[in-house]
Amino acid sequence: MSFEYLTNIPLDKARADYLNLLRENGFAAATEVIPVWDACGRVTAHAVYAHICAPHYAASAMDGVAVSAKDTFGATETTPVTLRADQYTVLDTGDPIPEGCDAVIMVEDIVKNGDGTVTIHAAAAPWQHIRQIGEDICAGEMILPSHVSVSPSAIGAMIAGGVLEVEVIRRPVVGIIPTGDEIIPPCTDPKPGDILEFNGSIFSAMVRQWGAEARVYPIVPDKFDEIKNMVAKAAAECDMVILNAGSSAGREDYSVKVIRELGEVLYHGIAMKPGKPAILGRQGAIPILGVPGYPVSGIIVVEQLLKPLIDHWLKAPAAPRQYAKAILTRPVVSGLKYQEFVRVRMGYVGDRLMASPLSRGSGVVSSFMKADGILEVPQGLEGYEAGAEVDVRLLSPAEKLKNTVVVIGSHDPLLDELGDMLHVADSELFMSSSHVGSMGGIMAIRRGEAHAAGCHLLNTENGVYNISFIKKYFPKGGVKLIRCVGRQQGLMVAKGNPLNIRKFADIANPGIRYVNRQKGSGTRVLTDYLCKQENLDTAAIYGYDREELTHTSVAAQIVSGSADAGMGIYSAAKLYDLDFIPICIEEYDLIVPDHAWDTPQVQQLISTLKSDEFKEKILTMGGYTVENPGEVIAVE
Repeated sequence: MSFEYLTNIPLDKARADYLNLLRENGFAAATEVIPVWDACGRVTAHAVYAHICAPHYAASAMDGVAVSAKDTFGATETTPVTLRADQYTVLDTGDPIPEGCDAVIMVEDIVKNGDGTVTIHAAAAPWQHIRQIGEDICAGEMILPSHVSVSPSAIGAMIAGGVLEVEVIRRPVVGIIPTGDEIIPPCTDPKPGDILEFNGSIFSAMVRQWGAEARVYPIVPDKFDEIKNMVAKAAAECDMVILNAGSSAGREDYSVKVIRELGEVLYHGIAMKPGKPAILGRQGAIPILGVPGYPVSGIIVVEQLLKPLIDHWLKAPAAPRQYAKAILTRPVVSGLKYQEFVRVRMGYVGDRLMASPLSRGSGVVSSFMKADGILEVPQGLEGYEAGAEVDVRLLSPAEKLKNTVVVIGSHDPLLDELGDMLHVADSELFMSSSHVGSMGGIMAIRRGEAHAAGCHLLNTENGVYNISFIKKYFPKGGVKLIRCVGRQQGLMVAKGNPLNIRKFADIANPGIRYVNRQKGSGTRVLTDYLCKQENLDTAAIYGYDREELTHTSVAAQIVSGSADAGMGIYSAAKLYDLDFIPICIEEYDLIVPDHAWDTPQVQQLISTLKSDEFKEKILTMGGYTVENPGEVIAVE
């Protein structure tokens, strides 16, 4: 097949074409012989046959006495039979049956006499309580067919059948080559511009989970010859190769040229997002998969294009994927050119499964860690509207989703602590929190999409938080306002406050780079209000339209040096060791709809809020005040 730079081949076609090309060139599983007791979970290379019978002798199935059945004929309750000592043999379970005996009487059914005789009150049937030769397995019988996973009981059956070694499919070895001048081994103190190499660890864990072995090679700088030499080495030592990064079209993206010189490139560019720049190549029968450097792209490419090769090697049918109908809480916009994979957090609210899209950035690896499911948007579809019912591939079991508290609204680190305490208190309970701002949380409650919403919306006319908004958006009631915490809002600035920012109005000073929160968040409402109070022209504030979704992400921009100031809570400034200029204490509360109030999840949430442990934890975080958390606030 011809190669075209940055093709846009549909994923299903690319996957099928790649496997067919590899098979045509000899891609096939290798085998090895291992001890049976080490074979659990391994896949048989061929059918396994018994060498001996099991049992290989006539054995007693009970504790008792072996007898000749004819000696017991006529024994009844009214006409018992007494056997001499030479007419029976005492046996334990598993003992061989003596010559001349053809039945076993259980010890419970005999009466021992003082003179060594025994009395029985029922005749024994021939071969009762005797395990015949080959009762379990006969020599020559098939114990296991080809290409099945060896279970613990199968190990016992093989040993019983005299099989001590078994030929299994060897686990394929996947070589993983990280590349890049900016890539460094994992450490705790990377310098600006350094990128920690963690893709290799992610991919290693994935392939091991699928039954393969991983071999991560040393990081290779962006030098064509060095990359080529390492790929050739890995192809000689491994069964499959992942070449990580350099699959795009940058000036130092050598992957496609390396693979082409060593063998063949089938496709460069797959109609999938993330993961479009993937390269499907080979050297002989060895697959060489060029994987983008962004972790989310890499995970998707490895899952979609390498896992089928591992499954084919191991003769393993693809594990059935579990899908469920879910309601999108936010719109998903997708390009027509790609099949897109969108990570979502999920949980049941009532009898409806809600799905909240996570960040879709290819570098946001935490989105996979948090994801409960994958929304697969087909190629040619522009996306889905909020409220649409969609099919989501489940990453979390349905039972977990039914025991998940869905919190949508304003961000605060205390939600993570609250979710952790909730799970510690009851290991079956979980929390799924999505940060869409206070107004987004109110709308989610109105649509019945959440159990609770974090909210800190200021009424700029009377200075009261949240109550007026509940009256406006829930005029007929149906919700409860739950007291949570007071929290210190202020300006986060770099350590030492090098630009001498002293008050809120200083964000408009020349040379100050501001980073804001998203529209609809309580912090943004507060910031807009303060600007109005100070008569600040927001259009003149550099960076006022630069938006982040969480307090910690604002803090991260400041500590990285890409911004000088941003409004946020004290705990986020403390976490990042930033200086903090207090502005006000605000109320951060939870809105809970009545339909969710009596659920076990919400009741445990309220109980956790009221606990001393929660109060102690929040106070150690700094910047919070706690007064009767968990109390229902009257809305009149």
